[in-house]
Amino acid sequence: MSDRVSPHPDHHQDPHPDRPGSTGEHVLQDALGTGDRAGRFYDDQVCDRLVPSMQEFVARMSMAFVATSDAHGECDSTLRAGPPGFLRVLDDRHVAWPEYRGNGVMASLGNISENPHVGLLMVDFTDELIGLHVNGAARLVEDAELRAEHPELPRETVPGRRADLWVEVTVEEAYVHCRKHIPRLVPVDRRRSWGTDDARRKGGDHFGVAAARRAVAEGAGVTVGEVADGRPGAEADPRTAQRAGAGASSAE
Repeated sequence: MSDRVSPHPDHHQDPHPDRPGSTGEHVLQDALGTGDRAGRFYDDQVCDRLVPSMQEFVARMSMAFVATSDAHGECDSTLRAGPPGFLRVLDDRHVAWPEYRGNGVMASLGNISENPHVGLLMVDFTDELIGLHVNGAARLVEDAELRAEHPELPRETVPGRRADLWVEVTVEEAYVHCRKHIPRLVPVDRRRSWGTDDARRKGGDHFGVAAARRAVAEGAGVTVGEVADGRPGAEADPRTAQRAGAGASSAE
């Protein structure tokens, strides 16, 4: 590490309290000499709302990465996907998406119930090769309540995409993610099984965790790690014979 940078910089004093972003990033910008570059980015690109071009971008996205953390700061990231338009721009300060049926763990929603801060990243991998960050405060809203507030929301006809809950985000920051490291992807047709509980269609025990734990529980005399690593005396990797969809499904 450079001598210029303390491994534990003082985050109690924000050197640039008038700028967007955190105290930590401002301290490190000064330590690493990127303050001028960061200042130009803040001035040119960071908005406190969705400008019209951002609204159009969000409206055509078919997926978004969602970062949350609980009250202790323990983080989680996830993917939300749907048909183009599943991310609804309610106005220039609010975005919402429906929560489809998942594995029942409620990791993201549980975090939001403790800590409303969320970070969204939407990326156009196919055409413009550009991304959009949206940071803000989220709340959980029942479907009936959101529809009462926004009667223009379309009615979903696909059973697996009928949501009981929505996540609504009040935008605090919105800014571009540059294209220089975004790979170009070519979409292919795929039939998706929205809301299914079928283990094979969900991916089954793709990483072999459930099968390894069964082997341990059945008295194989080895640890889960040994089964997964294929060490001597352990069962073979349960994925070798049947890849996707093999084995038991994760618990709901």
